[in-house]
Amino acid sequence: MTDRPYDTSWDDDNGDIKAFERKSRQWKSRNWIAWLKKKLMFPFEAERMEDDLDPFAPNDVKSRNPFFVGCKVQVLGIADEDCDVEFEGVIMEVRDRKRKGYIPLQDMEVFPKSDPNYWPVREFVVWYANQ
Repeated sequence: MTDRPYDTSWDDDNGDIKAFERKSRQWKSRNWIAWLKKKLMFPFEAERMEDDLDPFAPNDVKSRNPFFVGCKVQVLGIADEDCDVEFEGVIMEVRDRKRKGYIPLQDMEVFPKSDPNYWPVREFVVWYANQ
């Protein structure tokens, strides 16, 4: 038995709205924690692409957040399996060279697209942004 290739048409630059609608229906009924536990392979590398800090905050405020936008981290696992996913997202335990901490999965991206964790993270990020 061979696995079918992952259908990326829902995230296509050409805007396949029907594929996005099909994917959105899947997301509505998905138990995200269970699904992510099944799909993600830990540890994996990710980059923080967003956060809720004011981008115009002084550098001393930004420097107090060790996991700033643009930092690359190793994602160790899901930190809180009992969280309210729709409200809080999914909080991940991460590590850089010196520290451990926590970052919401919805703030991360995995590179390159060939990484097996790319599409599960991408699905969650897009779902969270569009819910």
